[in-house]
Amino acid sequence: MKKKLLVAITAFLIIFIRYQTTTSNYEVGQRIKISSRVKTEPINYTDSQRIVLEGFIFYLPNYPRIEYGDDLIIEAEVGDRYLKNVKIIDHQKPDSIAFKLRRQVNSFYRSAIPEPHSSLIAGMTIGSKASIPEKFWESLKRSGTAHVVVASGMNITLVSMFLLSILILFLPRNKALWVALAGVWGYAFISGFDAPIVRAAIMGSIAFWAQAAGRLNFAWRSLFISAFLMVIIKPHWLTDLGFILSFSATASLMLFEAKIRKKIQFIPSIFREGLSTSLAAQIFVAPIMFVTFGQFSLVSPVVNALVLWTVPLITIIGMLSAIFGLVWFELGMMVLYLTYPLTSWFIFVVELFS
Repeated sequence: MKKKLLVAITAFLIIFIRYQTTTSNYEVGQRIKISSRVKTEPINYTDSQRIVLEGFIFYLPNYPRIEYGDDLIIEAEVGDRYLKNVKIIDHQKPDSIAFKLRRQVNSFYRSAIPEPHSSLIAGMTIGSKASIPEKFWESLKRSGTAHVVVASGMNITLVSMFLLSILILFLPRNKALWVALAGVWGYAFISGFDAPIVRAAIMGSIAFWAQAAGRLNFAWRSLFISAFLMVIIKPHWLTDLGFILSFSATASLMLFEAKIRKKIQFIPSIFREGLSTSLAAQIFVAPIMFVTFGQFSLVSPVVNALVLWTVPLITIIGMLSAIFGLVWFELGMMVLYLTYPLTSWFIFVVELFS
């Protein structure tokens, strides 16, 4: 017990020192210059785009369009909550294979299937929420389902399980685990390195290591290890809402989901898992959302129960269609259209309850 307490205190002190030594204290009205890569998917609105750069939030006109992975140099004035009077000094598109692949997948979805179906699939598969129509985005937020269309830990689980199921046909399990691990981090890179994806990738890496070492009972420890590593690497994530919600939802699921599922055995199985997952996650998430935004959707658990069962199917089909579509567009489009009944149901339910 003393050893665990000492480890916890040491970890807290390391995080505190790291945060204090890397956090810049700017005064309101101060003019600053930032040069960095856009590492969080921008969100597009009717007349603006929301950008996050090195932990700073600011809004720009819709053109030039800023995308995940772009290199930006800006000058701006520090405001109370956001940067103001932002001026772009330089804007470069990356030429790496990963970013080009991401743009090609996005382009494939937009060309193959109409909105909001295409942006819904892009959000679920690679975390690309930039092209989601503003009206539909508001419907997602009001119905409490916006989290579904952002690549998350579930995507990491789907990718890892899919890769493993294929790789173990050709490789010994230990080697397949390491190749699948590389695939998981490749997917995380393409998906945007947002807090939920990174948390899930780190936890997935630890889980793979635990399997290889024969130590399977490692869930809580992996959650805290991933939190520690993330904050050490990016201290500003300590105050990032996505980071906080991701870990709160994960901890809440680990504590309550199984208990809730046992209590609702009378509900049809197709909806039971979605409802138990949504209700469990909301136990820790709802208070944070209420304190942050002053609102909470009472129908969110019901809506999530009605649509969550479609997410794994849409994600897997969407990934496969992108692989086929990059080689042969028509074949990829035919596969992608298998998602149309699923996305139509998702959109119908969200708009009905929004």
